[in-house]
Amino acid sequence: MAQRRSATIKDVAAAAGVGIATVSRVFSGGSVSAATRERVLAAARELDYRPSALGRGLKLRRSGGIGLIVPDVTDPFRAELVAGVLACARSLGEHVIVDAAHGDPAREAEIVERLVEQRVDGIIAVPAGELADWRGAARVCSSVVFADRVLPGLPEIPAVLPDDAGGVRSLTEYLAGLGHRRIGFLGGVPGTPAGVRERAFRDTLAQLGVPVEEDLVVAARPARDAAYAAAAGLLQRRADVTAILAAGHLLGEAAVLVARELDLRIPADVSVAMMDDVAWAELCDPPLTAVARSGHDIGYRACELLLREPARRGRGGPVLLPTELVVRGSCGPLRPPRR
Repeated sequence: MAQRRSATIKDVAAAAGVGIATVSRVFSGGSVSAATRERVLAAARELDYRPSALGRGLKLRRSGGIGLIVPDVTDPFRAELVAGVLACARSLGEHVIVDAAHGDPAREAEIVERLVEQRVDGIIAVPAGELADWRGAARVCSSVVFADRVLPGLPEIPAVLPDDAGGVRSLTEYLAGLGHRRIGFLGGVPGTPAGVRERAFRDTLAQLGVPVEEDLVVAARPARDAAYAAAAGLLQRRADVTAILAAGHLLGEAAVLVARELDLRIPADVSVAMMDDVAWAELCDPPLTAVARSGHDIGYRACELLLREPARRGRGGPVLLPTELVVRGSCGPLRPPRR
């Protein structure tokens, strides 16, 4: 039986009704209309066409593919983000090189340098490093897109972000609507998404006419031991706190563990709500009220911005994706103070 001939770029061009140069621009990330791009990709899928990564790399002096840098691949939200990038890249025939910086700017700088040396087509990152490192990477690399986090002072680098401020606002308004006024906030260090959430928490309380008690606002490093220490310190120091808003799922997990160890009933003694609707939130007893942020959508959209929509990068500020308040049983109306 004769072996089937592999489809060529000429076959794709003929099937899509475009020129060979147009097909080449589609697969190299060049500028074409959305309709033409979809027609070419549909023809390529129908013919099972695979562009030659080696040939394209030699022509462009690049190895192809994109680099993806995240703080931690085991974190549930980051794992969703990685899955979103991979899904988009796969649909566009690109491969992805994934690495984790673990929040270390020096390690992140080494990863960026290595990716630039490998001449990848672009980099998607949840950044933690220095402005100079990323400014230099953006000059050398063809394109850089931030996901879930930005670095102040680099507005020229496009970003895809969840509406964290809107999510915290909805949680704060929900807790205040239940009558809570002594709301503890478990946040993170400045310059991270948790810092954005703390500002939103303070602003929302001010708009509601609720004074911010500095003793109820606690910051913690993004690690389980630090989160536990922050939650324990807050609940032991302030027995009058009636609700806790955790700025991330590690902090929410710590709040639940500490409340149980102190024999505090949720929500009878203290209401608990958090950012990030991870899988275990629904399995808690009671299930936790949370703000859902789609890591998959953030990753997919960041990859689209990098590979498919270069003309839109940097226009009109970051791409902001909506969040959703998921109300469950961990929050209740204000009750008389516990003893």
